[in-house]
Amino acid sequence: MKKINKLKIRERAGVTMTLLLLFISFTAFAQNGTVVTGTITDANNVPIPYANILEKGTTNGAVSDFDGVYSIEVSDVNTSELVFSLIGFKSQTKPVAGNASVDVVLQEDVANLDEVVVIGYGSQKRSDVTGAVASANIEAFENSPNTNIAQSLQGTVAGLNIGQVNSAGSTPEISIRGQVSLNGSQSVLIVLDGIQFNGSLSSLNPNDIESIDVLKDVSSTAVYGAQAANGVILITTKGGRRNQKAKISVSSSYATLQSTTDHRPLRRSDYIDHINMQLYDLRFLGPDYTTPNPDYVGYFEPGQGINANFELESDTNPGEFSDNDYDWWGNGTQTGFVQENEVSISGASETTSYLVSMGLTEQEGIINNDNFSRRSLRVNLDTNVSEGWKIGVQAFGSFEKLDGDEPHISQLRNFSPLLVPFDEDGNLIPNPAGTIEPNPFLGQNTQDYERKDYFFANVYSEVDLPFIEGLSYRINFGNNYRIEKRYGSSIYGAGLTGDAGKDIRFYRDYTLDNLLNYNRLFGKHDISATLLYGAIERKDERTNAYASGFDRLSLGYNDLSVGAIPFIGSSSFKETLNYQMLRANYKFDNRYIITGTIRRDGFSGFAANEKSAYFPSGALGWVASNESFLQNSDWVNNLKVRASYGIAGNQTDRYTSLARLGTRPAYVFGDGGSPAFGQELTTLANPNLRWEKTAGLNVGVDFSLFSSRLNGSIDTYKNITDDLLFSVRIPYLTGFSNIQTNVGKIQNTGLEVSLTGEIVRNDNFTWTAGLNYSRNKNEILELTGEDADGDGVEDDLIQSGLFIGESINAIYDYETDGIYQIGDDIPDGYGIGNYRIVDQNNDGLITQADDRKIIGTRDPSYAISLLNTFKYKNLSFSFFLNSIQGNDGNYISRNDNALYRNANTLYQNVVSGIDYWSPQNPDGLNAMAPNRPGIAGTRYEDRSFIRLQDVNLRYSFDNNVLESLGLDALSVFISGKNLATWTDWNGFDPEYQDSDRNIYGVGLTTGGRPVLKGYSLGVNLSF
Repeated sequence: MKKINKLKIRERAGVTMTLLLLFISFTAFAQNGTVVTGTITDANNVPIPYANILEKGTTNGAVSDFDGVYSIEVSDVNTSELVFSLIGFKSQTKPVAGNASVDVVLQEDVANLDEVVVIGYGSQKRSDVTGAVASANIEAFENSPNTNIAQSLQGTVAGLNIGQVNSAGSTPEISIRGQVSLNGSQSVLIVLDGIQFNGSLSSLNPNDIESIDVLKDVSSTAVYGAQAANGVILITTKGGRRNQKAKISVSSSYATLQSTTDHRPLRRSDYIDHINMQLYDLRFLGPDYTTPNPDYVGYFEPGQGINANFELESDTNPGEFSDNDYDWWGNGTQTGFVQENEVSISGASETTSYLVSMGLTEQEGIINNDNFSRRSLRVNLDTNVSEGWKIGVQAFGSFEKLDGDEPHISQLRNFSPLLVPFDEDGNLIPNPAGTIEPNPFLGQNTQDYERKDYFFANVYSEVDLPFIEGLSYRINFGNNYRIEKRYGSSIYGAGLTGDAGKDIRFYRDYTLDNLLNYNRLFGKHDISATLLYGAIERKDERTNAYASGFDRLSLGYNDLSVGAIPFIGSSSFKETLNYQMLRANYKFDNRYIITGTIRRDGFSGFAANEKSAYFPSGALGWVASNESFLQNSDWVNNLKVRASYGIAGNQTDRYTSLARLGTRPAYVFGDGGSPAFGQELTTLANPNLRWEKTAGLNVGVDFSLFSSRLNGSIDTYKNITDDLLFSVRIPYLTGFSNIQTNVGKIQNTGLEVSLTGEIVRNDNFTWTAGLNYSRNKNEILELTGEDADGDGVEDDLIQSGLFIGESINAIYDYETDGIYQIGDDIPDGYGIGNYRIVDQNNDGLITQADDRKIIGTRDPSYAISLLNTFKYKNLSFSFFLNSIQGNDGNYISRNDNALYRNANTLYQNVVSGIDYWSPQNPDGLNAMAPNRPGIAGTRYEDRSFIRLQDVNLRYSFDNNVLESLGLDALSVFISGKNLATWTDWNGFDPEYQDSDRNIYGVGLTTGGRPVLKGYSLGVNLSF
């Protein structure tokens, strides 16, 4: 007989605990009823927590506590019957029969052990899934101070890469199984309640989300075709549960935010020492720079400064060495916070279920005016109109406020503490340094209005068709609508003449899906199929008006007509997609599974000859544990082997296949006349621009071992992307520099391991651990196919940083080997304090053509995470460690703080903790010299880290307390985020990525912000 998966029972009991507390009401039917108590256990006499107890024929219910003990007031002690149930166990009904105590032993139900996972356009039992589909454990992080649901996914799913956030309301970088394209879409597809979602994840209230499933391999993503080349994240929101009366749930939390590091700009004393260090060649005599220069007057007294020749002079303004010690960083930053308040009401009758939720999130980052506010409202409703016919709607509105003009963090770091932002009358000094560098606090006297309003609705209807058993039809109509407003005015703008502007954008899309579903069981044959026909249309329009040169800005951006120089711009786009898909599944005897999918995609952005393409996939599964030779195994409870192969597509940007026109002023007729605009061709057409395609092979195994104490999955994959979308350089004599075309081939290979183990399990205490491991390697196999130099080897695209046989993210640069020291044999153009650049061909010269090499890659070697959860009675504690590691040149990034002296940099401040070279510090890491050579080189660092990412402690009150307070559930928690990071990276954070600004890892001089850590306190209750 097959062993029962007890671990899954325990896990699902824990997973469903919160949902049960949200959706089950505890109502006493009779004021003079009798209280019945008892204990619920399994066949091994182990208490079962969070089991449901329902008085039959009523909505009067209760839930057992951690010790399996329950208490319920029944309407009639003689005639009432109690129904006991829990996922993974057979329901059992027992009459009270006048007893004050009713104990029950629940029997495990193998048929119900299989959880249902969302797979795209439907759901499946996990045992039937043949692709690489993973479910995120978002419950473990529900009490963390995460304003964005993506933050709760960091490290939780092998192969899913989520970056860090360091500003209020921002969304981290998201990728699945590495980069598979050069210029094609890099975005992961987000599907919200079955509808493609093009809004920001910041608009979603994390408290509304019930589950998140990740589709990783081509077979799983094939149902979404070209939209899913980079993987799919399926988000399902909460809803009511049938036959449960209304239940109100409330949660509230407050978290503090601060920098994870203590690096701060130098204050007066250290700043002056820093300047003196830069002037070592003036303050001391060579060659060893230890003997003071008697001709140097280096005492920085009030009224003295340094001119462009680094000579001390008096009456220098601005930049004089005053007595000031102004803390720009301290006055431009703050202790941030996150405050979240949520309330929801849910319930259901026999035919209708509903959920209404409201949320308010307020966040202030550590930079002044880095503000984020979100107000959200959600309504989820479904009802059975008649037998076999259901309709429903999932809708939300989210309203974000991001007002506030933040100081530029680079200015807060660079401004000298000897300068001040205000004059003696308290007025802001626009340019305290006497350069074009503006005062960081100019934003205090500006208007900044930024709002984003999101509206989303999915309306659906599903009906069982009467003429064929098992056949149903469903129609989904989803609508996204977004309004973005950015208004601003500044008296300091446009060279202190004042400027103001309004920028407003309207985005809308609709999705219409028609689905036929067929499900039938014929003895040992289980057949299901899904047929889809759908279409998407997206529209965007934008208008901006701007003016500069204001006599007064009393009305700010609300009267642009008084500006001397106006500017008006507008733009719009429209794109359409249509698609058809057929997916069929066949399972024989719960042992052998076959899945096949074919999808056809059409997109308006491709060339006239290549508007559509087909994307097929297939998968096989073998449930080996259902074979006779393993059914009686003492240690194998579940074992499934699966393999899949398929082809996915990727889209180009809109209009890239077309020849596009641009306008520019061409003629001005007469003095003071208005310009006449002419048109010119700006891009070449490519009538054969076609779809990028990725062929992927995935082999995996799912298992449950040792009486289900160890569960997990292992996947290995190989993806090859062909016909890469890329903008290729062409001879400029054509009149154009680039053309969008299809070139090259990329390979991605990887390994993913997910393990969950129940290490300790007894009546009062459990310890579970979950581990995720993943590694990915990409390699460029082909590029343009050209061999311009005739050496028989295909040429690399050096200017684009692309090399055959190397990673897409390979780093091609000069190799450095320390810093030139006093007494070294130094080549012409270099001096002490400069980086020593390796002469790769030993010709005595450093040249761009001959002395650069592949020195590493930004790709990590592997990522690993570990979640430990401990539960003792009503107390639970968990901590989550997340790590990304590199070796052999992997996961490196530029982290160079080199300082080359000139009149401007001499006055710039730096952050503490930078190890500069000097004659007194010859082992310093960062170059520091009076001159910058033509090829200066740079320094790279390993970004490997281990982070204590989440810590949670929660206490749930027992039934005695709940009854006295009139509550159904009550818990309090404290949690921490990013509390410690162990790394050799010298900077604010090694993990943060901003690919738009080409920042990978936040150093001390990159202009990036610190990653934030926080401590939160909160309460959850329901009644």
